[in-house]
Amino acid sequence: MRISDPKLIEAIVALGVEHKPGVSLASKTSLEIGGTSDILLVHKHEALPELVRLLKQAGVPNRFLGGGSNVLLPDGELPWVILQLSRQNPEVRFEGNSVFVDCAANLGQTVTMCAKHDLGGMEGLIGVPGSIGGALRMNAGAYGTQIGTYVREVQVYRAATGRIETLRGAEINFEYRHTSFASDDIMLAVRLELPSKPYSDILQGIRICNVKRRASQPLNQKSAGCIFKNPPGASAGRMIDELGLKGHSVGDARVSDRHANFFVNAGHASAADMLALIADVRRRVRDRYGVELEEEVIVWKEQ
Repeated sequence: MRISDPKLIEAIVALGVEHKPGVSLASKTSLEIGGTSDILLVHKHEALPELVRLLKQAGVPNRFLGGGSNVLLPDGELPWVILQLSRQNPEVRFEGNSVFVDCAANLGQTVTMCAKHDLGGMEGLIGVPGSIGGALRMNAGAYGTQIGTYVREVQVYRAATGRIETLRGAEINFEYRHTSFASDDIMLAVRLELPSKPYSDILQGIRICNVKRRASQPLNQKSAGCIFKNPPGASAGRMIDELGLKGHSVGDARVSDRHANFFVNAGHASAADMLALIADVRRRVRDRYGVELEEEVIVWKEQ
């Protein structure tokens, strides 16, 4: 989607929003898959309500892209203009056991900063890629840790109301890889409450998690993390592995040799390749185990 109206572009830039025409979205995702579109870089949260109002008034469809680490975008020209938070120095502020974090901040770097302030609990998230906002949307978790456990407040732009609102933690439903945020909500900032813990203990926990990750995940390949959620009482990766599908591919989309629930872009995979591989693996698991796997990766589908 391209914005061609010079008056609209002028109004957008006047809000302090940066207009980047014809950007390859593959460069914005960890899978390195995705078509092209104009990107609007939002440097100030308060610009969002008016920006979205202008786009809606002009009939320009839009979608928000966070860190791009758990998403599969379509090929070709995307039917949306892309909104993305862009803050050179996302705020991370400490008040006792409370941590106020800009949702554009990197998740791993935030965990490390908290550790340096003797605040633990999130050691298991150190190697999870992406932003704080993406972690909130999916209730990111690993090694017994889920970020939702520590959320006390979230500042969010709600497309349903056109306003920036603050939600209390109790107003948000955090489940396994799922939250009650609307699909068009944009997370802006969060207050976490973390337990006090000696830095040395946190560092040891981080080291243990990193060793486990390096041993079991394709960290140096282009992936979106786990493709499927684990069914209740079962492991999606184990079922895929038992079917002998490690290394199975469609085009350059391939089931990782290291972790069967990680699908990697082994070269120049398209979204069509990855979707075909996901569908094929899901069918094989359903045929063998009678289990319908649900995607953990967020697939952007054209309307």
